[in-house]
Amino acid sequence: MILMEIGVQSPRVVHFSEENNEEGLRNLLDLVDELRDKAAIKVTTYQQRVSRYYNKRVKPRPLMEGDLVLRNSAITDPTSTRGKLAPNWEGPYKVKRVLRPGIFKLETLGI
Repeated sequence: MILMEIGVQSPRVVHFSEENNEEGLRNLLDLVDELRDKAAIKVTTYQQRVSRYYNKRVKPRPLMEGDLVLRNSAITDPTSTRGKLAPNWEGPYKVKRVLRPGIFKLETLGI
């Protein structure tokens, strides 16, 4: 049964007043910056928790010269012009030199 059929109005409609509504909206506008700051803090703490959870379980694997690796194909084709059925990885490549942790000179294998 629909409320209109039996003539019962909701409490929101019964207690509505234009003055209180506008005053409440002005109060909310005053608090917008504070609410945004609280939301940013919540997002930051959530990201830190997720990062800590992930970092507890990840095992770093340092690469040495001579190791065989695969290269992410999104690096060579950032515009994704090859389509979604293209392979995600290229290689194998051999690590020629370690410049810094995470940065390597690669050479192709003569296959």
